[in-house]
Amino acid sequence: MPGENLTRDEAHERAGLLRVDGYDVALDLRSAVGSGEAARTFRSRTTIRFRCAEPGAATFADLVAPSVTAVTLNGRELDPSAVFDGARIALDGLAAENTLTVDAQCAYSRTGEGLHRFVDPEDGEVYLYTQYEPADARRVFANFEQPDLKAPFHFEVTAPEGWVVLSNGATESTAPAGDGPGTTHRFLPTRPISTYITAVVAGPYHYVSDTYRRTFEDGTELEVPLGALCRKGLAKHFDADDIFLVTKQGLDFFHDHFDYPYPFGKYDQAFVPEYNIGAMENPGCVTFREEFVFRGKVTTASYERRANVILHEMAHMWFGDLVTMRWWDDLWLKESFADYMGALSLVEATRFTNGWITFANGRKAWAYRADQLPSTHPITADIRDLEDAKLNFDGITYAKGASVLKQLVAYVGRDAFMEGARRYFKRHAYGNTELGDLLSVLEETSGRDLAAWSRSWLQTAGVNALTPQATYDAQDRITELVLHQEAAPDHPELRPHRVAVGLYRRQDADSSLVRYARAELDVSGPRTVVTELAGAERPDLILVNDDDLTYCKVRFDQRSLDTLRDHLGDLTDPLARALCWSAVWGLTRDGLMPARDYLALVLRFAGRESDIGVLQSLHAQARTALNHYTAPDHRETAARELAQGALHELRIAEPGSGHQLSWARFFASVASTAADLQLLRGLLDGTARIDGLDIDQELRWTLLEPLAAHDAADEALLDAELARDDTASGKRHHVRCLAARPSPEVKARAWADVVESDALSNALVEATISGFDQPGQRELLAPYAPRYFAAIERLWQERSIEIGMAVVRGLFPMLQDNEETLRATDEWLASHEQAAPALRRLVAESRDDLARALRAQGCDAGA
Repeated sequence: MPGENLTRDEAHERAGLLRVDGYDVALDLRSAVGSGEAARTFRSRTTIRFRCAEPGAATFADLVAPSVTAVTLNGRELDPSAVFDGARIALDGLAAENTLTVDAQCAYSRTGEGLHRFVDPEDGEVYLYTQYEPADARRVFANFEQPDLKAPFHFEVTAPEGWVVLSNGATESTAPAGDGPGTTHRFLPTRPISTYITAVVAGPYHYVSDTYRRTFEDGTELEVPLGALCRKGLAKHFDADDIFLVTKQGLDFFHDHFDYPYPFGKYDQAFVPEYNIGAMENPGCVTFREEFVFRGKVTTASYERRANVILHEMAHMWFGDLVTMRWWDDLWLKESFADYMGALSLVEATRFTNGWITFANGRKAWAYRADQLPSTHPITADIRDLEDAKLNFDGITYAKGASVLKQLVAYVGRDAFMEGARRYFKRHAYGNTELGDLLSVLEETSGRDLAAWSRSWLQTAGVNALTPQATYDAQDRITELVLHQEAAPDHPELRPHRVAVGLYRRQDADSSLVRYARAELDVSGPRTVVTELAGAERPDLILVNDDDLTYCKVRFDQRSLDTLRDHLGDLTDPLARALCWSAVWGLTRDGLMPARDYLALVLRFAGRESDIGVLQSLHAQARTALNHYTAPDHRETAARELAQGALHELRIAEPGSGHQLSWARFFASVASTAADLQLLRGLLDGTARIDGLDIDQELRWTLLEPLAAHDAADEALLDAELARDDTASGKRHHVRCLAARPSPEVKARAWADVVESDALSNALVEATISGFDQPGQRELLAPYAPRYFAAIERLWQERSIEIGMAVVRGLFPMLQDNEETLRATDEWLASHEQAAPALRRLVAESRDDLARALRAQGCDAGA
């Protein structure tokens, strides 16, 4: 048998054979509060009713479990040892109508896949939640694990008394368990949904409730019970009112635009521990990482990010849950739309009206990076199996897809786009779709033939670059302005773009850089003339893709680039400024601008950046430029200059502001001199003070990590801090700081904890890797490069895919940035052609990052 993977061909064959009428799933979770072996597994009893188009045929059900107690098919008892191989249950002799019952012992998870069990170190309480996408529901109950075999689900959960227990449907009844202590919770059946969006959340959660009400134009009323929950230890930090505010604003927005009432009854939002991703759109029971419950002071950007995620998941109730892709090839049908609609609703329905700036500067940076990797793929991808699917939750499927949809809205018109969405929901409610289903309704509503657009934007990979070239007459007026479009040799498609071109010049009064002319046009082919701007006065800056209408790399002519070097901070429009920051970062990544020049721009102009999200992106990119793109012999000087600049901005920032907090965190991340570290220690112990800077618990850990990495905080100090913050978050911070210390023994222990043992939970694996990989410890980490290549194939085979991805990505020897590491990577790829394609993809992506870093360092060295 093929193990835990499932291929597209197998799924297609099974979908042609079966129709699923319903599931009854009973889970007994009382063992979760036990200890030792008793707390490793739980009872799962599932009954599936399904039809078979070819009576007498054979198929299989999916289940990943330590053991199966009983299997009954149409009243016939099957021998579990004969039909169950650890991942599949073989079924033969099917009737036209079938009933399958599977009684199994399933395992609690410590990797965030399946039913995750978390013990709170603060109070010993146990918390459970499920996470399935793309195919981990089979770790909790027997099923047909593919998105196009939808069915209603009826869940029954027996749990310890006093627990909050939630599922997709509202509670139908609760009653004492019939076989001992505990309470049995029965939930109303769901509408037809896919297995991967079913959910169970259980534990002594802190639960807050509210109600959303809506009266439609025809007089009908909708009432949606709302819930928000988190661990008890986080209750004092839980701002449920703001979560409900954004939730109600989002429901209003989507009802205004979709003309399809929210279809899943209640709307619970659970903030859960040790969560691998940002959130998951389980209908009626959305799960989020609990880091969105802020334990300390955060910037407005953090609240904006949380609101965006809330709205992204809400958009999925229609795009993804109500209408679901047939197979993971069309993952974009839900993720691209949720990303676009999340951003749109954020800007138009909430207080975060600058959301498109964040999208342009942050979200699209993720897309541009992914689209230049060797693993880049069309938005509609070729997903051969579940491992492919797992890796395609990437910047292309999300952010590039959303960018392309933004372009599509400009192309067909917003009214036509929204009307197409409304028809799409009504036509395919509770069903499954492919690319053609969406394009057909958009063609109906827009009157446009979208075949060529789809072929260029959805079915080809890569990102185009647009560069302006202007000529002028004797009066310094434009005689011709040309946009040159280029594509990478591996992905030569030149796409149609709807773009705006802005002309900017400096004002004599205050040197501000403002737009005085704009043209919006269609670009196609390698050369497009911007006739609308002929005769305009010579600009100081030509900004291609002004207003961020399309998805492309933005390049500059020499005069524009010179203007930005001296006046980037003088741009008065925040979106134009964000686009320029994004463009110069792209130049740096591509080895076309020396890293020291980019860092000089950050030092000169970041302090004037008004948008806090853009500022935080600049800080993150500056760290990357310092650690990976700066020539080695200039790195120490660059670090010192960055720290000095950050400290200057920290001292002059408005006391108590988000900008002050951001500069404090950035200063800590680049601090390296004795004076810098002394200041960090002083801020911790109270002997140093910066007016308005509140050193709360989260900031204390931020200051401690660089101290630990520079051997200025020993284990005793870190242990004392854990005693002060003996919480789940404190434990993660403590583990990271311990692994950051510059000692061979410390690194050996961290390596063993991650690579040689599977005792750590997913969250502590992530924390250990983060601490282990310190930029200032290149020599100390050098011995682990060959050990990495020796270990990764075994590790990939032995661990879950989530842990495997974290380790393969996180421990790649990126800091051994030399040709020797590049050769070692190439040798591994050449000698492991039969390794799992997903593993090879991860290694190839890291290899590309390393090669890019070496090219950028070469550019910087030649500056």
